[in-house]
Amino acid sequence: MTKFLLRRFVKDYESVTDPEVRERYGTLSGCVGILLNLLISLSKFIAGVLTGAVSVTADAFNNLSDAASSLVTLVGFRLAGREADEDHPFGHGRFEYLAGLGVAVAILLVGVELAKGAVGKILHPEDVAFDFLSAGILVLSIAVKMWMYFFNRNLGKRISSAAMAATAADSLSDCVATGAVLLGLIVGQATGYSIDGWVGILVAFFVLRAGWEAAKDTIDPLLGQAPDPELVKGIRETVLAHPEISGIHDLVVHDYGPGHRMVSLHAEVDINGDMAVTHDVIDNVEKELAGRYRVIATIHMDPLAIHDAHVNEVKEQVAGLARQLHEGTTIHDFRMTEGPTHTNLIFDLVLPRSCPLSEEEARREMARLAREANPRYLTVVQVDRFYAGQV
Repeated sequence: MTKFLLRRFVKDYESVTDPEVRERYGTLSGCVGILLNLLISLSKFIAGVLTGAVSVTADAFNNLSDAASSLVTLVGFRLAGREADEDHPFGHGRFEYLAGLGVAVAILLVGVELAKGAVGKILHPEDVAFDFLSAGILVLSIAVKMWMYFFNRNLGKRISSAAMAATAADSLSDCVATGAVLLGLIVGQATGYSIDGWVGILVAFFVLRAGWEAAKDTIDPLLGQAPDPELVKGIRETVLAHPEISGIHDLVVHDYGPGHRMVSLHAEVDINGDMAVTHDVIDNVEKELAGRYRVIATIHMDPLAIHDAHVNEVKEQVAGLARQLHEGTTIHDFRMTEGPTHTNLIFDLVLPRSCPLSEEEARREMARLAREANPRYLTVVQVDRFYAGQV
């Protein structure tokens, strides 16, 4: 069914990195969500009136809020697909994250309201009627919501969308919540004891948990989470596949929303090479990264004496000293200037996040280790605290 809907309503649905295609995915998800949630909500409301069960009525309003959330998702994808303008030169891709956050907030608000209603039902219990029509409506609702879970999860995986992942999580929580409501009706019918309010509390718990998880998934990219390790690995392999580049460092991924990313990095090249040729290689690498990963790439050249045996020998020695500071510590941008009385070792020291040393402590300790290794060594150190980041 998902493939049929994609072929029918999403043009070029395989081009998942294209912002226009992503917008079509969001439109499809939003329209399907609005239609099905409205139908489910109306059905459950009728069932709630027939049974007098607050848990069923609460579940109906939960699905009504889901329809509103689908509308938010639809609008969010529409806005995210807008072209860059003078005020937003990197596009509007983060609207997709904001849409996911809006869905999460709506879920949390519904969860709070459901909990309040359920507590009132516990304090002032009322008899709940059972009929097979209402039970059938709930069973059908669970089946539809389960399909919506797989539908949105599939779409979310295809385009790596946090907003759709949030919608899928909400659908799954709805399945559990409606199942609990149905169980409450059955228990009440079989035992004569109403657990409607307690089931309402259980429903509220699942809704609140889904809202919290959805909020986390959308807040992280807005705050600036670490980039996908597979993306970092792919960029590294693509750049280093060119023999003119011996190493990279200071790789940063700037995320302005799906399909709107910028990448900057430093590439180590031979200082004795033809700079015009090397510059041409760098330009080609930037174009290759843009075509392969749909990113805007900016590469800074770092000319180094990469074929000088003596420099490389000292570099390896210093790299070994750096590892004594803390496991995982590395160096890059290594240069040497030798004089009659001392040798300057100029390099960047990359400390892992787990290293307890301050930047000044690391510089002092590195200087001490270098002097112990060779009294002629003087260190000029720039300390970095990251290898790859995302903002």
